[in-house]
Amino acid sequence: MVRLAGIEPTTPWFVAKYSIQLSYSRNSHNYAMEEKNYITPTGHERIKAELLQLLNLDRPEVVKVVHWAASNGDRSENGDYIYGKKRLREIDRRIHFLNKRLEFAIVVDNLARKNGDADAEQVFFGATVTYSSLEGPDAGKETVITIVGVDEVDLEKGHVSWVSPIAKALIKARLGDCVSIQTPTGPCEIEILDVQYL
Repeated sequence: MVRLAGIEPTTPWFVAKYSIQLSYSRNSHNYAMEEKNYITPTGHERIKAELLQLLNLDRPEVVKVVHWAASNGDRSENGDYIYGKKRLREIDRRIHFLNKRLEFAIVVDNLARKNGDADAEQVFFGATVTYSSLEGPDAGKETVITIVGVDEVDLEKGHVSWVSPIAKALIKARLGDCVSIQTPTGPCEIEILDVQYL
């Protein structure tokens, strides 16, 4: 077993925080998760905060409840114990998933484009793009999207994944360019009206 300086490996803190990580590191790799996972600095911080919340607050709290419920005796009809174990498995799965996402994360910071040191008129990961359709029922309607990582997608805020069809069509295009995207009703031409790095 791995020892950390000054921490006895049998303490609940050690078991709760590190035994999960050690057991998952020995499992076989999920090669689908080893693809590039581009992420913005904001998204990276959000995932780290969720992971720390699960490790430091949620999991220890559920472990206490399960321990208390187990000490009450018959576990087969103990709702607190059954639900606690189920919740513990959910938390452990989420911790494993977030660890893997962070392990393969590539944080893309567009600081040079924000400061004007690099070309800010070309669309890359992290860009906020305003475009309008040139044809179809939405012709002339302006739409604003931000190209983000797959873990940061939020369609209500206009955050689309860098692997989405619209993002793939826009990436490397420039302000004023017209690009073609494939829609369910067929190809559609759109014009890039504005590119910003916020």
